[in-house]
Amino acid sequence: MTASTRLDHATALDGGDPLGAFVGAFVADDPHLVYFDGNSLGRLPRRTVDALARVVHEEWGGELVRGWDHWIDLPTAVGDRLGAAVLGAGPGQVVVCDSTTVNLFKLAAAALDARAGRGVVVTDDANFPTDRYVLEGLARTRGLTVRMVATDPVHGIDPEAVSAAMDADVGLATFSHVDYRSGAVADVETLTAIAHRAGALTLWDLSHGAGAVPATLDGWGVDLAVGCGYKYLNGGPGAPAWLYVGRALQDGLVPPVWGWFGQTDQFAMGPTYRPAPGIRRWLAGTPPVLGLVAVDHGVALLRDAGMARVRAKGLALTSYAATLAEAWLVPLGFHVGSPADPARRGSHLALHHQEAYRLGRALREADVVPDHRPPDLLRIGLAPLSTRYAEVWEGMDRIRRLAEEQAWRRYDPSPGRVT
Repeated sequence: MTASTRLDHATALDGGDPLGAFVGAFVADDPHLVYFDGNSLGRLPRRTVDALARVVHEEWGGELVRGWDHWIDLPTAVGDRLGAAVLGAGPGQVVVCDSTTVNLFKLAAAALDARAGRGVVVTDDANFPTDRYVLEGLARTRGLTVRMVATDPVHGIDPEAVSAAMDADVGLATFSHVDYRSGAVADVETLTAIAHRAGALTLWDLSHGAGAVPATLDGWGVDLAVGCGYKYLNGGPGAPAWLYVGRALQDGLVPPVWGWFGQTDQFAMGPTYRPAPGIRRWLAGTPPVLGLVAVDHGVALLRDAGMARVRAKGLALTSYAATLAEAWLVPLGFHVGSPADPARRGSHLALHHQEAYRLGRALREADVVPDHRPPDLLRIGLAPLSTRYAEVWEGMDRIRRLAEEQAWRRYDPSPGRVT
């Protein structure tokens, strides 16, 4: 056993972790549990428990409908704080609302309206499924063509392949910042510039990176972006998502969903719809106050930590997990499906094994919670604020021990598993 694979090495790393104090800021009542799924659902911040109790008892319980005097601006206020702390976006360009899928539809439809006559959307075949499904639906109802760029999931999106797919027929190019399977990080600035040279707008999905990988939406020249609130932002299950519209585009895009919260002079109850100026026009129905409060407190933790330090720890965590995987798991039939260069991956590590589904079931019974993606992938999600190095060591050690004993033999094969 080398020094880097010993538990005391992990303990020493925790002792020198500048973000170590943040681990205690999250609810973690089971000390035996290893949580490797922060890239799907972030842990619950303790401050959120107190904040929601206050909102429920004092505001909803005491103020009742009068609470809307200050609730009504939460989507834009939380959006500004999210933009400043996490997204590299100036004020008035981010709003927290709806789900990622709905926001993607709204922005894609509006972008295509703004590029009328251009009947092609470019995306890649490794993009997150909901993104591809939204585009497929838009293409079917509008008679558009979705042009798929073939992408190696480990190496990520190839700018040359994207450039070859662009022409004067493309109205929109849309990709993910971090690949949901491998964790590969895309070169947002380069790919955005390629699309712009062809006259297309860009729409980026930051769901698997926001809160773990710093973004610079304004600096990258991004037109439009979306992301969820329940992964590294720690907003809780069903947390509202967010969308970004660059300032230069705001007055030229019209949302496809017209709702009263996006109306000019909302409470004038006018007879026709007139979109509100700026980012508010992307609101539609009544915002989810409790979800907004939860997202706001998750963002506050990231602001307090600082995204540069968050990213540094994320890089260190995935590098440490990769070291343990190479030493312990590769000899047992695993292979690492994430980029070898730490700077080119997000905050999760992809482990492939032919029995990933059944091994995942064994791991959950052993109180290790990764997630499985067919046909053979275990994702090891390492949320920088809430994950200890010793937890990584313990989780990887349990994976090793279960693989050594072929614990998957206790479970039926996954229905429809590709073999």
